[in-house]
Amino acid sequence: MSDIYKDLDEKRFGWFHLKSMITTGMGVFTDGYDLSSIGLVLLLVLSFYGIGKSSPDYTIVTSLLAGSALIGAAVGAIVFGELARRGRKRFYGIDVAILGIGALLQALSPNITFLIVIRFILGLGVGADYVLSPMIMAEHSNSRDRGKTIAFGFGLMWGFGATLAAVVYLLIAPLVSPNLLWRIVLSAGAIPALAVVYLRRRMPETPRFIARIVGDKDKFINEVKYIANREIKINGEIKDNNTFMHYFKRYAGFYITAMILWFLYDQIAYSSILFGPSLIASGLGIPSDIFQFVMELAFTIPGGIVAVSLIDRVGRKPLQVSGFILMGVFLLSFGILKDFSLLPAFLGLMLYGMQNFANQYGPGSISASGMLGVELAPTKIRSQIQSYTVAAGRTGASLSSFVFPYMFIAFGESFAFYYLTALAIIAGILTWVIIPETKGSLEKTSGELNEMRNIEVIE
Repeated sequence: MSDIYKDLDEKRFGWFHLKSMITTGMGVFTDGYDLSSIGLVLLLVLSFYGIGKSSPDYTIVTSLLAGSALIGAAVGAIVFGELARRGRKRFYGIDVAILGIGALLQALSPNITFLIVIRFILGLGVGADYVLSPMIMAEHSNSRDRGKTIAFGFGLMWGFGATLAAVVYLLIAPLVSPNLLWRIVLSAGAIPALAVVYLRRRMPETPRFIARIVGDKDKFINEVKYIANREIKINGEIKDNNTFMHYFKRYAGFYITAMILWFLYDQIAYSSILFGPSLIASGLGIPSDIFQFVMELAFTIPGGIVAVSLIDRVGRKPLQVSGFILMGVFLLSFGILKDFSLLPAFLGLMLYGMQNFANQYGPGSISASGMLGVELAPTKIRSQIQSYTVAAGRTGASLSSFVFPYMFIAFGESFAFYYLTALAIIAGILTWVIIPETKGSLEKTSGELNEMRNIEVIE
């Protein structure tokens, strides 16, 4: 047996990989902008529509406005996970088109219900992109750089998008009325989304899809020649004729744990993304735009840079375990000091910022970048497993949009942080005990190589 992907895995990082990473990463950049911008303007939107803390529907409207895009993302992930079984390229570009149109329509919202519905539709595009982008990145990558490609193209680009949202808010706020401000901030997410539609439609189909799902030997050989500049011949059947249950029965523990980890992570992360600039920042006496700008630029992006630097050398597992544990430590410290009224603004900003740093160098660049779903599942069922992990994460994020503000208001800020601490510690333990290291060959980490025994490559 020979590995048909050997030449692709050993090809040095080059222009093809860079173009693929940027093209896929721009959608994630838009996701970061769209999902974080609502946290910046949440209070402005509620105020404009006359909804305040004394309003009887304040909590439910706040939760729906913050979480509607996440609910849409869970639905979009399942739908596009199934569609991607028919082709990665075929549906690529549709996701960012939905994002762009949804972002523009937000500016035309005549009432709060319209805005909630539009953000749900926008979320369909987010869910599609969360399935397609990391999967396409992984299936185009070489094995040595796959981790940093996904960590940069998905994890770090998300942080850049969130930072841009804060910058747009800071620049526009002094120039326009609050009513116009929130409309501009939300609709500006259409620009990067629509700018990349053409590039995505031009991307080639992934060689792994061509080989293992289509089974087109000649086309796969041509892809190897194009990407790796190598001439090969293949003896044997390259199409994977195994069923979904063939793989699920063997590796269900890995897949289900990957889903649980993203579910737990997103509850923690989206408490900050959705309510950091409003509830948490106001508790520290810091303006919402300054809070998010500092969080992203001083902590999230540096954390992403650490992940890109270490993920293919140290491995996914050590970064994720230590990231979750440190998130728990900083969240617990924040909650305890807040409980005893010993948390001045600067110390609170530092503790919460370090939680963001640990978040991004660990699970934010691994679980939340779709890395586990992609690397643990073989090509035949990769889109489905990825869609389930994304949907689990978006469900956790949606739950956070309802649970966190309720806990915050009903039981106090410290209790909400103790809850998040428990989630982080549980996630760290689950990663350590169950999830294997997934760096290296994509076919080896997913168990697919064992199913390719009858294939021989002649170079």
